[in-house]
Amino acid sequence: MPTAQPPGATTDDSPPTGIHREILRLAVPAFLALVAEPLFLMADSAIVGHLGVNELAGLGVASAALLTAANIYVFLAYGTTALVARQLGAGRQADAISAGVDGIWLSIALGLVTTVVVAIAARPICDVFGAGAAAADQATTYLRISAFGIPGMLVILAATGILRGFQDTRTPLLAATIGFTCNIVLNFLLVYAAGLGIAGSALGTVIAQTGMALGLIWVVLRRARRLGASLHPHPGRVLAAAVFGIPLLVRTLALRAAILMTAWVAADLGDVPLAAHQVAMTIFGFLAFALDALAIAAQAFTGKALGANDIAGTRAATRLMLWWGWWMGVVVAVLLIGTHRLLPLIFSSDPTVRHALGAALLVVAAIQPVAGLVFVLDGVLIGAGDGRALAYLQVAVTVVFVPILWVVHAHAAVLRSDGASYALVVLWCAFGALMVLRLIALGWRARGDRWLVTGA
Repeated sequence: MPTAQPPGATTDDSPPTGIHREILRLAVPAFLALVAEPLFLMADSAIVGHLGVNELAGLGVASAALLTAANIYVFLAYGTTALVARQLGAGRQADAISAGVDGIWLSIALGLVTTVVVAIAARPICDVFGAGAAAADQATTYLRISAFGIPGMLVILAATGILRGFQDTRTPLLAATIGFTCNIVLNFLLVYAAGLGIAGSALGTVIAQTGMALGLIWVVLRRARRLGASLHPHPGRVLAAAVFGIPLLVRTLALRAAILMTAWVAADLGDVPLAAHQVAMTIFGFLAFALDALAIAAQAFTGKALGANDIAGTRAATRLMLWWGWWMGVVVAVLLIGTHRLLPLIFSSDPTVRHALGAALLVVAAIQPVAGLVFVLDGVLIGAGDGRALAYLQVAVTVVFVPILWVVHAHAAVLRSDGASYALVVLWCAFGALMVLRLIALGWRARGDRWLVTGA
């Protein structure tokens, strides 16, 4: 059974030999793989954005709903990484891969159920955002088709979690690179050459994601056979994996609720702010995944170190990755400030959308150093299996964030009269407050010792 390390149990806080190299070995491929996921959406945005404002605004609504439907199950990656890494640290490779295979079976079951729900309820889901009728029509088309890619998205999460737990971030990188390349080609051909419009973009992404999932399953199954692990589903263990993921599910739901409420307020500000917000959130997601590479390294390293009873190594790696997270955030912020006028030209031909997006990107840039710290702390605590605390903290943060967002909503009419750019800047300042609240909550938790639980 895991045991909590008492405060002060170790006095050696110096970084273990080779920790820099180990973190880089995990983080660099993870960075390249992670940025591929938002690149799927960025490619959609760039291609669909030139179809018109309604199509881009519709994509904003549909993508927010789709990402919510898939990302609430992010525990399939995060929880699996922590479980597999702990077993690996304890020297139990067969048990590690067995836990991962159960995660894949769980992802398939959850994916099929979610596909049915989202496909049937696509129109009501899109109507919740309050976008205009034309934008809602486009959103419904995209979401209904994209729903069939959800099983593949969840399998990718589970399989990637297994590989990360085994300290392998290169294979997910290869899969993401191939998938992203196919996604761009398919979307361009289906949207323009085949004349399918926004439906073609959705279909191309579904095909690419499903192909990625099949490739990753093949890799995992090969490893399982090599280690002599069973490939059959074990209902008890699958259920245990689901129960283990509940706290992370609650944490993710609370976080996605905050993001969805932000999109809802953006829709209330008008179609132009909504379209610009969709692109700004896509870019923020891209940058978040880039910074989250350190969080992935933190998950894998923390789980393995705690599984091997290495408290000193866990603490040293946490401090080092926080330092990297801050400075990576600063570098990303500088790059975004330098390109905030260029990026809008890629995503829209509408001058009002471009102007609003350019203004919002300056706020997005200001958030990045804080985001770098938040993502590292999140990864460390997830890797430690501290899901229950993460759930409580994120729910509390979301509760505090709601009044801040409500103030923006209450003044929507005034903000609209002051122009789309001003309205969007205010909205993104509110979103920045959410990140600061997360930093305070996670930092408070990490300063203590209750999350330092050792053993397999």
